[in-house]
Amino acid sequence: MSKGTVVLAYSGGLDTSCILVWLKEEGYDVITYLANIGQVEDFDAAKKKAESLGAKKVFIEDLRAEFVEEFIWPSVQASAIYEDRYLLGTSVARPCIARRQIQIARQEGAQYVSHGATGKGNDQIRFELTCYALYPEVQIIAPWRIPEFYNRFVGRKDLMEYAEKHGIPVPVTPKAPWSMDANLMHISYESGILENPKSHAPADLYLMTKNPEDAPNSPDVLEIEFKKGVPIKVTHVKEGKSKDTPLDIFSYLNEMGGRHGVGRIDIVENRFIGMKSRGIYETPGGTILYHAHLDIETFTMDREVRRIKQGLGVKFAEMLYNGFWYSPECEFVRHCIDKSQESVEGKVQLSVFKGQVYILGRESPKSLYNEELVSMDVQGDYDPCDASGFIKINAVRLREHHRLQGEHRSKH
Repeated sequence: MSKGTVVLAYSGGLDTSCILVWLKEEGYDVITYLANIGQVEDFDAAKKKAESLGAKKVFIEDLRAEFVEEFIWPSVQASAIYEDRYLLGTSVARPCIARRQIQIARQEGAQYVSHGATGKGNDQIRFELTCYALYPEVQIIAPWRIPEFYNRFVGRKDLMEYAEKHGIPVPVTPKAPWSMDANLMHISYESGILENPKSHAPADLYLMTKNPEDAPNSPDVLEIEFKKGVPIKVTHVKEGKSKDTPLDIFSYLNEMGGRHGVGRIDIVENRFIGMKSRGIYETPGGTILYHAHLDIETFTMDREVRRIKQGLGVKFAEMLYNGFWYSPECEFVRHCIDKSQESVEGKVQLSVFKGQVYILGRESPKSLYNEELVSMDVQGDYDPCDASGFIKINAVRLREHHRLQGEHRSKH
C-alpha cells in the first residue's frame, strides 16, 4: 500500500539517486523533477537513470528564460548583494526551482515534496519556505534531517555502498574535493578542502571564468541598454554583435565576463541558520550587470529616492538569501524597488579586462545630470553663495561636536 506520491527535486547525482530509492523503500511513489536553470547537465541521461531506479514519472523542465526574467532581473533592479559581496546566485535560483516543483505536485496530486539539501545549509530553508508559501497543505520529506536517514548514511562511503547494493550507477570519475552548485547566474564552491578558510582555492577549481592572468590582453567594450532598470540590449561595440532577449543577453554577458575572468570572489558569509561558511563564487554576467545598473541608476534617479531604494535593496538581499522570496514583506519590497526603476533608462558603455569591469560612459533621455549647471566654466543658474548656507549649518554642528569632545577629555 503506497503512503502517497512525492515529487523529488532530483539532480541525477549520488545523493538524490539514493534518496529516490530510499523513498521507494519507505513506501512512496516517486515523481522526479529536474530543473534546467543553465547548468551543464546530461538531462537525457538523468531521465533514463531516474526511470531505471523506479521513478513513476520524470519531469525535465527548462526554466532558463523565466529564471532570468522573473528572478535575476528583479535582483539586478535591486542591486541585490548580500553582506557587501555575494550576488546571490544560488539564493535566487531556489524560489524558481521550488515554484515549479510545487506546480508539478499540485498537477499530479502529490501530497509530498522532497529534496536533498543538507541539514546544515540555507537551501533547505529556501526550498521549504517556498513550498509552504505556494502549497500550504504540502508535507515535506527532508531526508538529511531524518535521524533514520542521516544515521544510516554518515558519509559518502555509506551512500556508495547503498548504491552498489541497489544497482544505482555510481560516478566513475573521482569526486572533486569540494561541492559545487551551478546555474545560469553563477557557480558556487564550498565544503571539503575549502572548509579551511585559510586554504587557497586550487587553480583548477574555476569552471565559468578564466584566470584573469590568462585573459586576453585587450579589453572587450560593451554597451548595455536599460529600460525600467533591466537590460534590454547588449552590443559588442567593436564587433557590432548584439543580443536583445533576456536569456541571450545574460548568456552573452556570462561569455564576455568569463573570457576576462570577471566575477570571482572568495568569502566567509553568515548563514541564516547561525553559522559562518566559506564560499567561492564566480558570477561573470551578474557582476557586469551589477556595475552597469548601478551606474545608470545613479545617473537617472533622484538622490533621496535612491537613498531609500538602497536600504530596500539591502533588505531585499537579506530576504532573498534567507528564503523569503514569497513572503508578503518581500513582495512589498520588490514592488517598491520596481516602482523606483521607472526612470532608470539609458545606455552604459563599459570594458571588461583582466578580471575587472570599467565604466567608460553613459547616456540617458531621463538623465538628471545637468552639464551646464555642474560646469566649472559656466555660471548657469547656480549662485555660489547658496553653498554658504550648507557650510554654516554643518559648521555649527562640527564646531560644537569638537568643542564638547575637548571638554570631556579635559575632565578626564
